Amino acid sequence: MSETRMTLDAARLERIRDWADTYIAARRFAGMSVLILQEGQEVFFDARGARDVEAGLPFGRDTVARIYSMTKPITSLALMTLVEEGRLHLDAPVSRFLPEFSDPHALILDASDLGQTEPCPTPTLHQILTHRSGLSYAFNPGLVPQQMAARDLTFAPRAGTLAQTCEQLAQLPLAFAPGARWEYSVGIDVIGRVIEVVTGQSLAEVFQTRIFDPLGMAETGFAVAQSQQDQFASLYTPLAGDAMDLNSAVTGDESLRLVDDANNSPFLNPTCLSGGGGLVGTIDDYARFAEAMRKGGQGIVSRATAAFMMQNHLPGDIASLGPSSFAEQPMRGVGFGIGGAVVLDAARSGVPGSVGDFSWGGMASTFFWIDPVHALTTVLFTQLSPSSATPARAELKALVHGALM
Repeated sequence: MSETRMTLDAARLERIRDWADTYIAARRFAGMSVLILQEGQEVFFDARGARDVEAGLPFGRDTVARIYSMTKPITSLALMTLVEEGRLHLDAPVSRFLPEFSDPHALILDASDLGQTEPCPTPTLHQILTHRSGLSYAFNPGLVPQQMAARDLTFAPRAGTLAQTCEQLAQLPLAFAPGARWEYSVGIDVIGRVIEVVTGQSLAEVFQTRIFDPLGMAETGFAVAQSQQDQFASLYTPLAGDAMDLNSAVTGDESLRLVDDANNSPFLNPTCLSGGGGLVGTIDDYARFAEAMRKGGQGIVSRATAAFMMQNHLPGDIASLGPSSFAEQPMRGVGFGIGGAVVLDAARSGVPGSVGDFSWGGMASTFFWIDPVHALTTVLFTQLSPSSATPARAELKALVHGALM
């Protein structure tokens, strides 16, 4: 039985302000903003707290934030524009575009060192897009992530160029044979490099012409523009150690330790155009992107392609594929499409929502989701790393779902 579309109750949405106040008063977030649209119309917006605690500057609607992995859906959309033009297909091996990934090897099961590998098929673009390629992240457990961390293969803003980092990444074995399981990875960074090779343009140029200009996303890019510097937020962490260690539970004495000063950030002048996590922008800009997806591509891609992207591309939910990695979403009852997670069974996920919700988040605790049942687009902006430090995403989904009447 299909769900009936409901409308949001304004009085119940006011709970979000109290919830945000609680986070900020407890110094769990420095500042935050929430934007909710239904049927394309704004029904709620709130911003409070600080974008820069040290300078006492407010977190506002025009605050520019690091969206980190919320870059991934944008990169995925850019690739799908090339698929629609017949310039590549998703089952193509990545080595067709990046020869450094030819002759791949994967670690054998229970390998104890990087030399214990066996030949394997080359990952396809589809496997890379859906995190089933054998690529990994430096913060995941295992031998390959450990080497990624040791070699600083993080695709960080100042980590060389995108081309150079992909070439270095290809020197490592895959963590597992492509298709064997699901593991959150730098794969979308590799997809970004594929886009550059196919188009002959930088990823920044592709995004600008194919996505940002058509959607009016004038405040989003890989670098903080000079005109935006007084809008840029600082980044904080509650961790005693590395703020990018998404699995760490070691908290420090200071819940809002400054780790990336807005005035001296690598995002002011990046060298690596990371399709997996390199964009900065405003909440309204990101809502324009999310709304374009909710409305069926808005001319960036066809309605059929947008629907294809937001379907589950896994044989089951993420949990059924044996992941050992960090993920931005629950794994039970949640599948994965092209660029984001897809709710298959909200009850199994343990988070209120609708079947078909399409979402993803970023390392600095930003989050968005599209609810196709109730025609909702919700975007959360804040700047606290890692995103695993709070349950804010699940709480916000429950708050919004609790306002549907």
